[in-house]
Amino acid sequence: MRFKRFSKNLAGKDYVVGDIHGTYSLLAQALERVGFDPSQDRLFAVGDLVDRGPESPDALTWLEYPWFHSCRGNHDEFVINAQNLEFDAAWWILVNGGEWWLDLDLTTRNLFSERFKQLPFAMEIETDQGKVGIVHADVPANLNWTRFVAEIERGNPAIHKYALWSRSRATGKCTTPVEGIERVYCGHTVIKGGTLKIVGNVYFIDTGAAYTFLGARLTLLPLAYQQS
Repeated sequence: MRFKRFSKNLAGKDYVVGDIHGTYSLLAQALERVGFDPSQDRLFAVGDLVDRGPESPDALTWLEYPWFHSCRGNHDEFVINAQNLEFDAAWWILVNGGEWWLDLDLTTRNLFSERFKQLPFAMEIETDQGKVGIVHADVPANLNWTRFVAEIERGNPAIHKYALWSRSRATGKCTTPVEGIERVYCGHTVIKGGTLKIVGNVYFIDTGAAYTFLGARLTLLPLAYQQS
C-alpha cells in the first residue's frame, strides 16, 4: 500500500504521535494521560516505529490494534530491506539503532518485513478543520498535496525517497506551505528542546523520544492541535 485515506472520526477523537522509535511504554503513558478511548479514538503515527528504543519488537503488537495507524518511516524501510543482500545491514544495526533485529528469529523477521511493507508512504485524514496529511519526512516544495499523492500512488521512487528522507523544510531550506491541504504532520528530523516546529502548515513533531538530550520526549497531540 502506497497511500491511505481515512474518513472523519464521528465517534471519538484523533491523535497524532511523533517518531516512536521503540518507546512504547512512553506511548502507553501518554495515551493514558489524555484519556485515550480505544473503542472510539484513533492514533496516527508519522513512522519510525522501531530502532534506538528498547521496545522495538513491540511494534508488531501495536500494529495489530485496529485504532493504530502509521505511515512508513526510513527506519521502517530498513526493516523491509534487511534481507536484501545489497542493503548495508551493518550500517543500520551499528549506527542507526537496529541491534534489536539480531535477537529475532527468521519467522519474526519475516513477519516484520511483510507487515511493514503494508505501511503507506503517506496518509490523509478528514477532520472538521479540513484534510490533514501525515508523511514521515516532508513533501517536495514543487508539489501540492494532490500532485504529491498522485506521485506516491504512481510509485515514483524519487518521491517515495523524499517522503522518507528529506529535511528540506525542517532545516529551513524550504519555508513554503503545502498547498491543497489544511496541514501536514511530519517526523524524521529531531526537533530539540521538546517543542514541535511549524513551517508554513507543516508540523514537525519528532522530539527525540529515544534520545537522552535535555528536553527529549515523545510528542502526542490532538490531530486538530492548535498552537496557543
